[in-house]
Formats: sequence, structure tokens, C-alpha cells
Amino acid sequence: MRTYTNLNEGWRFTGPAGDVETVDVPHTWNAIDGQDGGNDYWRGACTYERTFGAPAYDATSQVVYLEFEGVNASADVLVNGTSLCHHDGGYSTFRVNVTDALVAGENSLKVVVDNSKNDRVYPQKADFTFYGGIYRDVKLLVASATHFDLDYYGGNGVRVTPQIADGDTDARVEVTSWIKGPAADTANVQVVLTDGDGAEVARGEGTDATLAIAGAHRWDGVRDPYLYTATFTLLAADGSTLDEVSVRFGVRSFRIDADKGFFLNGRAYPLRGVSRHQDRKGIGNALAPEQHLEDIALIKEIGANTVRLAHYQHNQVFYDACDEAGFVVWAEIPYISEHMPNGRQNTLDQMHELIVQNHHHASICVWGLSNEITISTKDKADMLDNHRVLNDLVHEMDPTRPTTLACYAMCGPFNKSAFVSDVVAWNLYLGWYVPGLWLNKAWFGFWRLVHKNRAIGMSEYGCEAMPNLHSEKPRRNDHTEEYQCVYHEYMLKFFDKRPYFWATHVWNMFDFAADARDQGGEPGMNHKGLVTFDRKTKKDSFFIYKAWWSDEPFVHVCSKRFESRCAKSITVKAYSNQPSVTFYVNGEKVETVAENPKDPHVFRLFIPLPEGECHVEVVAGECRDEATWRRVSTPNPAYKLVKKKGQQKSNWADNE
Repeated sequence: MRTYTNLNEGWRFTGPAGDVETVDVPHTWNAIDGQDGGNDYWRGACTYERTFGAPAYDATSQVVYLEFEGVNASADVLVNGTSLCHHDGGYSTFRVNVTDALVAGENSLKVVVDNSKNDRVYPQKADFTFYGGIYRDVKLLVASATHFDLDYYGGNGVRVTPQIADGDTDARVEVTSWIKGPAADTANVQVVLTDGDGAEVARGEGTDATLAIAGAHRWDGVRDPYLYTATFTLLAADGSTLDEVSVRFGVRSFRIDADKGFFLNGRAYPLRGVSRHQDRKGIGNALAPEQHLEDIALIKEIGANTVRLAHYQHNQVFYDACDEAGFVVWAEIPYISEHMPNGRQNTLDQMHELIVQNHHHASICVWGLSNEITISTKDKADMLDNHRVLNDLVHEMDPTRPTTLACYAMCGPFNKSAFVSDVVAWNLYLGWYVPGLWLNKAWFGFWRLVHKNRAIGMSEYGCEAMPNLHSEKPRRNDHTEEYQCVYHEYMLKFFDKRPYFWATHVWNMFDFAADARDQGGEPGMNHKGLVTFDRKTKKDSFFIYKAWWSDEPFVHVCSKRFESRCAKSITVKAYSNQPSVTFYVNGEKVETVAENPKDPHVFRLFIPLPEGECHVEVVAGECRDEATWRRVSTPNPAYKLVKKKGQQKSNWADNE
């Protein structure tokens, strides 16, 4: 049986300047300089060292592994001075068999971690910071010498593939396992499937078996994310247990229609949700489990039913939580922004790891091949061939899920890269980087005209806003909360009238670090999030999504932070998912406003703004919210974005 020992504490870290300190992992050396702008965060090799006691194990019948859940971007692992492993790829689990390198008593462990620039390990060019470090858990694993394979692309040696047709009640579950070790030929595998209450629903044996679940309870998205468990037990010839692995899975059917979008379990299920980067203010990507779960809770609050996990493999804690929340997940590798001819093997390796380690997750419904790969690619023929090889690999490894990719705004609707995957989506910021929200209608209208049978999604859309910036007359590129609201109000109505979108994902759920950026009022940041980088402030646009998507009753007054106003009269705007909103001004009821079908979930009231303070309360059923504004004679300069000379005018990619 497997036993784990956590090795997160007490590492001796030698940093960029040769300085030595004691740290615990998860850890990154770019937590500060990777978020402050200047495109100058330190990239290179740093060293983590510690000792650990030899675990209690039988050298004749057991093996010992080190397990790393995430080291960015390349790692060399040495035990007692012996180099045992090199791993390229900063977002996946990998293991090192250290059995033969161990000595009795204390053992030395050294990990050289390198996030240097190179031309072979992805990502190298993208709109986010590539934090260096051991930023996920490290564990010592003791297992039987004969065990479910621990050496194949970081997986757990088992695979569960549930299948059910739209109208069927019974599910077929294919279970596969791989055994490694001296007794592999004589060992036997038993598999037991249990329901959410732990009751057995099916049983079988062998490394390949097909089990049946009668009257299967479906994993049905956010309304019923039901999960089963498959427990694989490896038995020796004498019946003793050698190894055991359990994974959760869900039974569901899904398909994508070019005209009607995404279907889950036979019914139309429009995928409307957000994209997510994993980093946070002051800690980079070295998150604790509770911080991943806080992100899940915020995404649940707005009522989203899908998450695009950009642009790399995320923590298993997050995938598990998506399974439990019922989010449909787009999972992808960091093949992004620029094709590197020397990086082909790394794309294949990272795709192998992504699928092997995550195949069982009920939430994952599409595998992403690449993102915005045409931004600066020069060798287009090699890039296209790389995509075809990746696409074939995914179909070979997992024929149950379709492939997709995200095209860049400047990638035209006839670009060959948009026709390699099973379905496709576009990153478009029309109305932000390009003037004219109406261009969304024109662009997708043209796509539907020339590619009606090709399923299309919107993988990124959004605009930047800082909660301290405001305007009475919001406009594109002013970075105000008010314009971000105008933008997202339009996009929600746009999607509502076009059911052919198989998925739409807001860019982004949270502000995130991109050290190369200097576009808004805070260098090193992308402020397109609906929530701030520290997760403390929900921007007004957060609530228009909650109004459209969530059933939880609420009302929200917009522009609360726009406290000092020069206008003699203002339009008070509230968001709610209730049928009407009543406005009170300075304690007096003014008007009850019913929802306008042409402007869903947005309630407006034009009021004079008297001298002094004006207190407004809005009521929708049992829900209340309020704001206080103050009329002033001089505009507050803090509300206006001040651009510096030489500052980026538009997208980060314009500098490439």
C-alpha cells in the first residue's frame, strides 16, 4: 500500500543573487518582481536543498519515489549527489524513483529549478508571468515494488472511461490499469465502482475490463455534479494487497452542434463562463488549497457553468473542485503565442501529461491544443504540422473528448490553423483593442456565412478596469469600471441572441500578473478580471454576470466607488436577477422600475444630484443595496487614468 510523507517544509533556497534563505514550498522567487512591471523579472536557475530521513521501507519489496506536483519550468533532481531526473514543463506532476539512491539515515535532496528563456520548453512568450520555483507540493512516496505504474507521464497507473448515450439509462465504464514490478505477471487487479454514498454498483477484474452501471446517475453540470468512485486493488498471487488507487469519475454524455451549441446529457446546455489564471498578489502561483477553493466559490457565485483553465495544466485541487462544482472545463497546454520548431517534443510531452493525469475528471470536456499561436510564428508549415500531430495524439489517447484551440484576433477566418481541431474558438476584443462593439456582430456574422458547419466559440473577450477609475462618460480604453460594465452588458446580450456559440469565456475571472504589461494605471498587471488580483474587490461587472447567470436573489448598485461627482444629475444603475427594483433617495421612495426585456437585468433611474451627500438605496424583494455620492465642483483626478510617455497604447502583443 502507498504511504506519503510531505516534504514541503524547511528548504534551503539559493536565490537569483546567490542569497540563501530557508523557505517552505509552495514557493516562487518571482512573487514580487514578476508583478511589478518592466518586463524584467528574473529568469534563470535557482536551487532548493533539504535533507530527509530515509522512510521506513523494505528494500526487497518496496520502492520509494519523490513526487513533484509542479516545478516551473525545468527541474534537475539530485539525491545524495546523484542526478536522477530532468523534467521540462512547469505545470504537471512528475516523479523520480529514488530507491537505489537512498542511504540509511539522512539523505540530501537538491532540485535545480530553471525558468530561463529558451527555444524548446513552453511557454516562452505570452501575456502572463512565468513564475520560477517549486510552487506545488513535494511528497515522498513509498509503494510496493509491484504497483500501478508510477513512471508514465506522472499518472497514477489507471484509467476510467465512462460512456453513455443521450437516451440510455445504463452506463458502460471501461477500466484500464498498467502494472509495473517483479510480480506484475502474477498479480491480479480488482476494480470496484461505488456511488456517492459508498455503495457498490459494479465489480470486475483484470487490467482491462468493461463494467456496467444500471440506472446510472449522471454528472449533470452545476445542477447535479454527481460523482462515482473507481477503486483499483492490485493483489498478489497469495491474495495480499500490493497497491490501491481510487479515482472519481462522472457519467455524462455531451456533444457540440455547429448551430445549437453545447449539449449535456441530451439537452442544450450553453456554456457560459470564465477563464482563470492561477496566480495571486504577493505569492505568484504558489497557492495553498484554500485559495484555489476561494476561486471556485467566486466562480460559483456568478453562476458560471464552465471554466477555461488557461493556459496550462492547473492544480489537481482545482480540477477536483470543478468536478464537484459541475463546471465544464476546457483544459489546455501552454503551446502559446509563438511556435518554436525545437519545442515540438515538449508540446507532445505536456499533452501526454495533461491527458494521462486528468483523464478521469468528469468536468473536462475539451482538450485545448494551443492559444494564439499565430501571433509571432514564422515557420507556419512546421506549426501546422505540429498541430496535426498533437490533434492525432489527443484522439489516440482520448477518443471520447473533442479537441479545440483558441485563435488570435488577427488570425483570419480562413487561417489553416483554425481548421485542425474538432471545434474552434476565437480570442476577440472588439470594442476594447478595436473600436466598435458592433464589430462582434460583423465578425461572427461573416464566420457563420462562410463556415456555418464549423462550431465556433469565444474563448476570450473582455476589457480592463481598475476599481479606482471612473467616468460620467465612459469610453473605450479609459480603464474605468463604468466602461467595463458597458462592454459586458453588450456582450451578454450579444451571446443571448446567438445560441450557436458552443462556449463563451470571459477574459478573465481575476486580474493577473503580466510583467511585460504597462497599459493601465498599474504596471505589470492585466486588469480584465471581474475580481481584483487579491480577490478582495468584486468589480461592478462581476454583478452583471451574476444577474444573468445566477439564481441567487440579489441587487447591486453600480459606481459605488465613484463617490465624488460633478454632474448635477446622474443615472443610478443597478443590477439584479429580480423582476423589479425600487429606488429610494435620501430615505424617500422615488420609483419602482420593472425589468426592460431589451436591457435584461439592468435597472436605471435618472435623478438630480443635490448639493452635499445623496444616499440611494435599492430594494429588490428581500435584497437591498446602497450607495452614497457627493456632488463636487472639481473632478477628482484620481478617477482618471494618467498615461505615461511611451506607455503601451493597446495590447501587449503590439510590442512583439
